[in-house]
Amino acid sequence: MRARIAVSVAVAALVLAGCGGGSGSPRPVTIALDFTPNGVHAGIYAAVAKGFDEKRGVKLVIRQPSASTDSLKLLAAGRADLAIVDIHDLGLAREQGADIVGVGALVNRPLASVIAQANIARPRQLQGRRVGVTGLPSDIAVLKSMVDADGGNYARVHTVTIGFSAVPDLIAKKVDAATAFWNAEGVTLKQRGVHVNVFRADEFGAPPYPELVIATKRSTLDKDRGTIRRALAALADGTAAARANPNVALQPIVKASGADPALIRAELAAVRPILAPGVRLDPAALNAWAAFDARFGILKTRPRVSDVFELGLTPSS
Repeated sequence: MRARIAVSVAVAALVLAGCGGGSGSPRPVTIALDFTPNGVHAGIYAAVAKGFDEKRGVKLVIRQPSASTDSLKLLAAGRADLAIVDIHDLGLAREQGADIVGVGALVNRPLASVIAQANIARPRQLQGRRVGVTGLPSDIAVLKSMVDADGGNYARVHTVTIGFSAVPDLIAKKVDAATAFWNAEGVTLKQRGVHVNVFRADEFGAPPYPELVIATKRSTLDKDRGTIRRALAALADGTAAARANPNVALQPIVKASGADPALIRAELAAVRPILAPGVRLDPAALNAWAAFDARFGILKTRPRVSDVFELGLTPSS
């Protein structure tokens, strides 16, 4: 999630590169994660742990991001068939001409939030306060929409770029609040016993868009639509298992990430209600996202949902 890219660099690679594809039974399908394995990836790890992928005729191969690569770049290089991407990054990539399309949803709600010190009870109280942002366009959009929706004046908020140091900066009280993900930084702070207030984006102004989506190259989809469908079906099976019992993904994620089991357990509990059933995309939510991103300047113009997403590939039940 937090390993976002300089989108324009990845887009250039996506436009120029071709995508490799193998064959076989089960057919290997590489899926690139957006961030270090965590609770939000429960459906992916459950699908592999329970063998749902091979039952669908594919074999999911999970790739983690590193310091020098990310999910969009892996797609561009032909080293991934699917990738987990932030919906705003997908919109930016498409706007810049990348051969990439969304085909499913990992979650069905925004993960973006503003995490504030305990003495700040609501977003409008951020006026006159020091708020840390990562520097990404979506941060400003979320912060502005939340303050404005709560009756405040965003122009009176003092923003400072802190990168991805929300947790230490909030603990040290270097900032009064920070943009962060409620399912990651928010859970981490709670696990550490830090008293904060978490304001979720869709509780103050933002529509209920799917923050993380599953993407592939359009050329890959055109060449091997059946394999992509089978992979999505396996992810849908894994998501159903994780929603029913998040513990099926606990040990696989702990092993892959090296994280504290208690933290992963807490993350799984937090995201369980928003794991997208059937990894299905909701056209109404996507239209609301397109309007939001254009209104707050994340995208230059409102995109056509049919250009950014391929609907109808996920299982109907």
